Amino acid sequence: MVRKIAAEFFGTFWLVFGGCGSAVLAAAFPELGIGFAGVALAFGLTVVTMAYAVGGISGGHFNPAVSLGLAVAGRFDWKELIPYWVAQVIGAIVAGAVLYAIASGKAGFAAGGFASNGFGELSPGGYSLQSALLIEIVLTAGFLLVIIGSTSRLAPAGFAPLAIGLALTLIHLISIPVTNTSVNPARSTGVALFADTAALGQLWLFWVAPLVGAALGALIWRFLLAGQDSEG
Repeated sequence: MVRKIAAEFFGTFWLVFGGCGSAVLAAAFPELGIGFAGVALAFGLTVVTMAYAVGGISGGHFNPAVSLGLAVAGRFDWKELIPYWVAQVIGAIVAGAVLYAIASGKAGFAAGGFASNGFGELSPGGYSLQSALLIEIVLTAGFLLVIIGSTSRLAPAGFAPLAIGLALTLIHLISIPVTNTSVNPARSTGVALFADTAALGQLWLFWVAPLVGAALGALIWRFLLAGQDSEG
């Protein structure tokens, strides 16, 4: 269990540091040509690399919503849920702190949104609470379907991390304008603590919506799509 918790800590750290780091550090320089598509790709790459690196130890969740969804789908032991959540949230917060320490070393640094998620005035495109809630639920549900399906016995072996990474990239391409993309409560928490906005006041949505979406995706798989030979 200690190895599993350590793997989830480091995997979530890498996800937040790499994905949010691309937004906070690299995307701050338009001349580099790194826009929201580059940020989306960065999030996908972080999942692929850590899934291959430590996924064999812990299952490579790196996301409280994923852990919940896998438990609902019968793929994960409920008694391990809270320890995984703790490791994931701490990993995300440590990543946010390290990223803040690096970013603040630049003259004239201002945290601003610090890659945090939001709706209304904190939405990159000014989308409402209802839009944010709906897109986070739908995309997290879809993400769980990809995760569960790509790790089933019927899926080609060894390709799950690639499918999951590509799915996360697509999710970011769709929803960065709406919420700056969460689908991961730990990721949202890790940077909201350091944002110079009202991101903490909106953090509840980025726990509720991904958890609801993950449970929904798991139920869709379990009762509509799964065959008796598809469990991973």
